[in-house]
Amino acid sequence: MHSTSILPGLRILHRYSAAAIAAAAIAALAACGSPSKAAGGSSGGGSSSGASGAPIKVGLVYSETGALADYGKDYYQGFLAGLDYATHGTDAVNGHKIEVVQRDDAGDPTKAVSAAKDLIGQGYHILAGSTASGVALQVAPLAAQNKVLFISGPAATDEVTGLNKYTFRSGRETYQDIATAASFVGDLTNKHVTVLAQDSAFGQANVAAVKAVLGAKGAKVDSVLAPPSATDLTPFATQAKNAKPDLLFVAWAGTTAQALWTALSQQGVLDSTTTVTGLDVRASYPVFASTGGKVSFLAHYVPDGTSNDAAKAMDAYLAAHGEQPDLFSPDGFTAAQMVVHAAENGDSDVDAMVKNLEGWSFDGIKGAYTIRASDHALLQPMFQAKLDGTTPTVVKTLDPNEVAPPAKSFPAS
Repeated sequence: MHSTSILPGLRILHRYSAAAIAAAAIAALAACGSPSKAAGGSSGGGSSSGASGAPIKVGLVYSETGALADYGKDYYQGFLAGLDYATHGTDAVNGHKIEVVQRDDAGDPTKAVSAAKDLIGQGYHILAGSTASGVALQVAPLAAQNKVLFISGPAATDEVTGLNKYTFRSGRETYQDIATAASFVGDLTNKHVTVLAQDSAFGQANVAAVKAVLGAKGAKVDSVLAPPSATDLTPFATQAKNAKPDLLFVAWAGTTAQALWTALSQQGVLDSTTTVTGLDVRASYPVFASTGGKVSFLAHYVPDGTSNDAAKAMDAYLAAHGEQPDLFSPDGFTAAQMVVHAAENGDSDVDAMVKNLEGWSFDGIKGAYTIRASDHALLQPMFQAKLDGTTPTVVKTLDPNEVAPPAKSFPAS
């Protein structure tokens, strides 16, 4: 299953490879080197032109290689851009130099745990990364056991929220994805939602998640599941049309994506109901050319969709290094902002770093973010989007409170 939620049930976006572009559901190594001192941000956390205090050591454990390497690349490049922005190009905060080391988990929880233990043993008090949800759920308990700060990255699983007081996240979670999909139909009471997916762990996980979130809002959820090996997808497109849903929620993986969207278009499904899927990486955009703009997208991030100081700084930094922002670039940028804010007084007092982050509101790539103190959910804007050819645009920005996950509390320690 190629997704940022390796565990079943809680992931809606997923990966496209260069060899085989696949359509996403709801839903890496950068050669740019160290942050550029000449590309300082215009605002952000406290910074210093000198660094005389003890260094702040940050360990990034993420997917440099493996199935999610493209996502990891976005994250890492975004982190470098965010660090440059938040420290005004100094790589330091209040006299403390920020030293970053990378460790590749290749999407493997066992490798991630080993890397995290090694870094903790070397005295690192800040860990960040986790492209995959399965990785995040294994590293987070280590943070609590060893009292180190852990900021999970693109991993979307809802379980990271409220897991323990030392664990935060710099990206969105599955609930926010699905709540954004719900916004296309308004009041869900007695609305009919059909999930079109493959009969695989990934597809079944999406069905379960939609039932859990939209079903709780009053929707009646059913599904049309196709064998992963199916190449003739017309029968399944027909089933989806005959179900006559108010919302068709498409969660698809693999090389048959183009065939799926062609079948949905030819069978008139896209003309008969609101069809929603997730806006994924740039490489996926051409897949939807055959749909004539009839597909609606929920979006975690839309390139060029926001034009604030942080977004401009990230775009400029990446452009200066021959890169462009993609789906999970903001997750890395936000993680760097959080690291800088947490460690304004150094990284020796982890509980103080936790308190610095709890309840913090700040301006980021997507707009206004707030870290909810009770469970460390990252409240953030989400987007409805469309593709004009291969150019994504924002149709509507959803306020963070519109898509906020239900509040949790940390388990008793």
